[in-house]
Order: sequence, then structure tokens, then C-alpha cells
Amino acid sequence: MRVRICRLDKEKLDERVGFMPDLKVKICGITNLDDALLAEELGADALGFVYYKKSKRNISPSLAAEIISSLSPFTLKVGVFVNSTAGEINNISAQTKINLVQLHGNEQPELIDEINMPVLKAFRIDENFDFNIVEKYNCAGYLFDSFSGDEYGGTGKSFDWDLLPVTLRNKITLAGGIGLESLPDITKINPAAIDLSSSLEAFPGKKDENKIRQFFKEFNKYRSR
Repeated sequence: MRVRICRLDKEKLDERVGFMPDLKVKICGITNLDDALLAEELGADALGFVYYKKSKRNISPSLAAEIISSLSPFTLKVGVFVNSTAGEINNISAQTKINLVQLHGNEQPELIDEINMPVLKAFRIDENFDFNIVEKYNCAGYLFDSFSGDEYGGTGKSFDWDLLPVTLRNKITLAGGIGLESLPDITKINPAAIDLSSSLEAFPGKKDENKIRQFFKEFNKYRSR
């Protein structure tokens, strides 16, 4: 099977905060300033803001803009969209001043050409996923999450990482049920980045401070190896 790897272009993503070969962490589902500042303080490289009204972690563009204005310029701000139009994506991106768009729905490759900033395309993986589809998307990077027929991400469920082509593993952002217990296996996969959301929550939309602190305490042991 031939899979074209979309390498991250440092002209598109600032190499200080982007998804680079040394393992990075994105905390997704941010809905309030306290969670954002805590995650940033503890070492999150990127924060995700979900602009999808059906999500339990949906945030209004106005609130997201307020939070983002308080963050470090070296933190990557990611806007997560699900089956939105290019116009909607571009308008919200400009309003909130994110610097990366994550497409987490059933978007077609042509949509990427209409978006005014770098795109991270998410794919929901199960045993029937055709990895050759990935090569059709001309984007800044890829995210692989677990498939769910009911939700677009944030399910807290993992997928079989053995399905990932070996040649692709260190080029992607890995999501889906990632927590403390995942760290040993993550080092074997060696992705460019990991994406956490529900595993760090007290309830949907609100992070648990103790869980975040404990995660970064353990994660930093792996990152410093």
C-alpha cells in the first residue's frame, strides 16, 4: 500500500509550537480561560477550540476570541470544525485569531484550497479505513482519531494503533482515548503529537486540574528521555 506522507511545512506552522518530530501535546475542548491558562502553564503546545454546536465542548467564537487573546503567542491555537463551509471557517478563524484549522468531519479535499490558513485534517479510524484516502488531502498535517457513528471526536475511545502504517506513524497527531495509561504505547508509535480531551475532564467541557497536572507530570518524564 502506498501512502503519501504530508510533511509539516515550517512556513505554515511555527516550528516552536507546531507538531514537530519531538512529541507535542494538544489539549482539545477548551471552553474557559482557567483551563486554557493551566494547560499552557503546564506545557501544552497547542489548545483546541471546538466550533461545532452539537458538541458538548462547543464554544462561541466570541468567548474563544477572548480566551485566545490572553494566551502566549507561542501556543498554537487550533479551531476545530465539523462539516462547516469554507466561508464559516474563514470568518470564525479571522474573528478568533486561531492559527490552525482542524477539519474533523467528512470534508472533501477541495475544501482545503478554500481555507485561508493551514489545515490539520482528522480521519476517524476503524478496521475498514482506507489509508490511501489520506493522500488526497493537501494539508499541513493529519490527525487520526477513533471512529464513532454518533460523535465526531471526544469519545474517550481508542482505536487499534496497529492499523497505522509504519511509515506514517511519526508524521501524525494521535487522538482517541489517550491518557496516562497510554504513554508507554505512545512511545512505541512515536507520533508527532498527541491530542487529549475527555481523559482530562471533570465533565464534558471542564478540565480536571488534578488530571491535567498528573498527566503532565508523567508525560514530562517520557518527553525528557
